[in-house]
Amino acid sequence: VLQNLSQTPVLRELLKEAKMPGTTVKVESPELCKEPQLIKLDQPGPLTLAMHQFVTEMQETKKGVVTPKELFAQVCKKAVRFKGYQQQDSHELLRYLLDGMRTEE
Repeated sequence: VLQNLSQTPVLRELLKEAKMPGTTVKVESPELCKEPQLIKLDQPGPLTLAMHQFVTEMQETKKGVVTPKELFAQVCKKAVRFKGYQQQDSHELLRYLLDGMRTEE
């Protein structure tokens, strides 16, 4: 799930822009709305910052292995069920991760 998200160009660009508070982002989605939406971003929360850090490491690292420790710690704060390293469904991680970042908007 995290590897797929790190390869999503729109998410990478939004995370890059979200890191700078006060930025206005233009979101174009012809499927949802005919005209582009302008969204003013506030200070990103810890989960969003951790996701930005992870995606950046995935794109820039040459060492081959990236450990999402901080991202996992932030997900665990939003969803206690992930603590303890029990096996979880990937769609649950995706849901909690995206919902957690959305609530930080």
